Amino acid sequence: MATGKVRYWAAAKEAAGVAEEPFDAVTLGELMTKITQNRAELARVIGRSSFLVDGSPVGKRAHEEVILSDGATVEVLPPFAGG
Repeated sequence: MATGKVRYWAAAKEAAGVAEEPFDAVTLGELMTKITQNRAELARVIGRSSFLVDGSPVGKRAHEEVILSDGATVEVLPPFAGG
C-alpha cells in the first residue's frame, strides 16, 4: 500500500473542500474510489478530469493499471476554461 498526497485544482479543489489530502492506495483506480466515496460532487468533477502522477500524465491508461509509489503526488486537473 502506497501513501502520498492528492492535490486538487480548480473545480476539483472546490468539490473536495481542500487543496490536498493524504492517501493510501495501491492504484489510481483504488484511490479514485476512496476519495469519491460519499462525495458525489467530487466524483462528478473527477469523471471529467485528467491526472498527473508525480508530474507524469496518466493519459488514457486504465486507472486500475496505474500503480502508485510510496510518496507519490497525484494531481487532479479538471477541464479548464480557456481564453
